[in-house]
Order: sequence, then structure tokens, then C-alpha cells
Amino acid sequence: MTSITKAHNHLAEIRRTVQLAAPVVIGQVAVFSMNFVDTVMAGRLPDRDVSLAALGIGGAVWSALLMFTIGLLLSVQPNVAQLDGAKRWDEATGVVRQGGWLALMVAVPFWLICYYSAEILTALRIDPVIVPVAADYLRAMSWGVPAICGVFLLRFFSEGSGHTRPTMLYGVAGVMMNIPLNWVLMFGKFGAPALGTTGCGYATAIVLWAQLLMLLVYVQKHRHFRRYDLFSRFELPHWGRILDLVKLGTPIAISVFLEGSLFAGAALLIGRLGPLPAAGHMIAINFAALAFMIPLGLSSAVTVRVGNAIGRGDPVFARYVGLIGIAVVLGTQTFSMSLMVLFPQAIVALYTQDAAVTAIAIELLVFAAVFQMPDGIQICAAGALRGIKDTRVPMFYNLVAYWMVGMSLGYYLTFHREWGPSGMWMGMIAGLSLGSVLLLTRFLVRTRRLIRDG
Repeated sequence: MTSITKAHNHLAEIRRTVQLAAPVVIGQVAVFSMNFVDTVMAGRLPDRDVSLAALGIGGAVWSALLMFTIGLLLSVQPNVAQLDGAKRWDEATGVVRQGGWLALMVAVPFWLICYYSAEILTALRIDPVIVPVAADYLRAMSWGVPAICGVFLLRFFSEGSGHTRPTMLYGVAGVMMNIPLNWVLMFGKFGAPALGTTGCGYATAIVLWAQLLMLLVYVQKHRHFRRYDLFSRFELPHWGRILDLVKLGTPIAISVFLEGSLFAGAALLIGRLGPLPAAGHMIAINFAALAFMIPLGLSSAVTVRVGNAIGRGDPVFARYVGLIGIAVVLGTQTFSMSLMVLFPQAIVALYTQDAAVTAIAIELLVFAAVFQMPDGIQICAAGALRGIKDTRVPMFYNLVAYWMVGMSLGYYLTFHREWGPSGMWMGMIAGLSLGSVLLLTRFLVRTRRLIRDG
């Protein structure tokens, strides 16, 4: 008898998925709220149009690099989830230790690109008014790169082991620190120089190091992690194990990067249109990304649930919990879509009172509402596929959906048909819609094959 027949109460399974996902969602909303707070506070700076545009362009570069880093380190999560399901905790500990070396290696190019970003932004033909402000912002944030790599390593270890509370705790603590640090460093309080968006970057770097310290103490002290005994000894790099993580993580990294870079690329291309369109796009995509934290958290929970089931040798239940996650995400996306359709004026007013920027942002929020459903489905299906360690084919699906369709169509409509920012958003909708169909179909086909093969 399989576990699905033992626990066929759909509401109970939905409750379990939500319980696992809720701390991740709260934590990710809190982490993203740092970006939200940055954007709102930048809208109060004297040169708000340039500041918002620089924050959007700099944030796009940071996000693209972070997406690739997250993807590589995500390889830790399904490995730990499957080993935890099989009760092979010593092996899970070894995975995390080798993941630490991987985190250090990926931090080096991440830092270099952020620190020397001015040349890159100029080569991308970003408006010259925006380039120096965005580059200073990225240079300030670059000092937090090693910390954020460590944060995600420990987070994915914790989530893979079925303990998601640390994600919530470090996220909430981070946003509580970020607000006063921004206030002091951006606006020059208590004798500090008024650094504007650069101060915002330094505040972020300080918060990231504080979050890493918090997670290190938590994992060391909390009873949940005693069976792993992560810090009991030091391990030198084991290149075979690191290579295994890279083999699993590289397709995830490329997939996550392809999706994230679709949005980052859209911001960079819209940056060519000038500060006003860039600022309007920044507001709309910022709120859409805030809403995305909910399905992203659910995706993480689905990875763990599916991975645990596979570790126990139960593909029937793996398919079931994956579909439960899809059902939950349909509900969350309906809610976020409704907010964007019904209250666009109120949403934009949180960011700016500039009439020209407001008009652009409200128009783009309609497009953001349209892609809520496909965006939620694709990220949840991707999480389910990670749970069964299926990462290579989804990578190619994402290449086709997000760049060959999404970016190509968006570029054509924006610059050849002269639709402005709306054209790029139409391309993003097309890419996400195709991605959701391909990834969900892939999960259904792969789990059917696993069940058939026994």
C-alpha cells in the first residue's frame, strides 16, 4: 500500500504543504521587502527618477547574478531532501560541507562583476545619466556577496531537511535592520553622509552579513540539526562531490538565470528608453516580484515534499504532492492577480506621486496581472521537477520559453513595432505561458514513467 492511500485527505496534504511553505513565503516576502523598502525610500530622494531607474538597473544586474548563484546552490536542497527521506543524515551533512566550497567559488565572479559594473552597463548602452548611480549602488552591495552565498547555502540545507523556520527568521530580522540602516545611510542621519542609492547598497551588504551570522548560530544551536552535526569537523574540498553538485546545479542555475535574466534583460532594455519608462517599469516589476515570493516559497516546499517521497521510494506520492502544490499555487495567484487589477492606483502610490511615472506603472501592472497564473505554475512545476532531480530538460525548456520566445518577442515589439515598455511585457507573458505548459507537462510525464518503472 502506498503512502498516498494512507493519506488521501486532500485538505490534510494542502495543510502540510502550506505549513512547510508558510515560513519560506514569509521569509522571502521579508527578504524581498528589503528591495521594496529600498525602492520606496529611493522614491523620496531629491533625484527620484534617476534614483529609481538606477535602483532598477542595478537591481536587475544583481538579480541576474543572484539567480545563477541560487540555482547552483539549489542543488543542495533536493540532495538533502532525498537523503533525509532515506534517513542518510551523515551523507546529507557531507553534501552541505562540499556545498560550502561551491558557495565560495561562485562568490568570486559574482563580486567582480558587481564591483566593476560601470563598464558593463556602458556596454549595454544604458542611459549615461543612470550608469554612474547604478554602478555605485552595485559596488556598495558587492561587499555583501560572500555573505549572501553563505545565507543561501544554509537556507537550502535547512529547507531540504524539512525545517523552514530559519528562512522566516532571518528574512524578518533583515528587513527590520534594513529600514533604519537605509534611513541613516541614504539620507545622512546621525552625522553620516547622505549617500543616496549608494547608502542603500551599503545597508544591504551590512544586513547580509548579519543574516549569515544569525543562520550560523541557529544551525549550530537548534536541536533539529543535531543529527547532522554540521560543524563537528572541517572537510577539504572533495572535487568529485562538488562536481556532482555542479552537474545537478548547473542546469538549475541556467534555468533560474534564464527566467531571472528575462526580467533583468527587460529592465536593461527598457533602460534604453530613458528614466521615466525605466522608473515606471521598476515599480510594476517590483510589485510583481513581491507577489512572486508566494509561489516561489511554495515551490521550495514542493521540492522538499517530492524529494522526501522519492527518497522513501514512493513515486506515486511524489506525483500527488507535486499536484497538490500546483493546486495551491492556483489559489495564491488568483489573489495576487485580483490585487493588481482592482487596486493599481493604490499600489503605485506606495512608490511615487510623480504623475508621469504613475501612468506608466499603472499600465504595466495590467500586464503583471496577466502573467500571475503562468508564472506561478511554471515555478511550482520547476520545484517539483527539482525534487526528482530532473533539471537538464527543464533547462532547455526555459531557454526556448524565456529567451527564444519571451525576450525575442519583447525586443521586437518594443523596438521594431515601437510599443515601448508594453512590448517587453507582452514578450514576458508569452515566455512565461509557454514555460508553464512545458514544465507542467514534463512533471506529469516523468512521474508517470517513475510509477510505471516501479
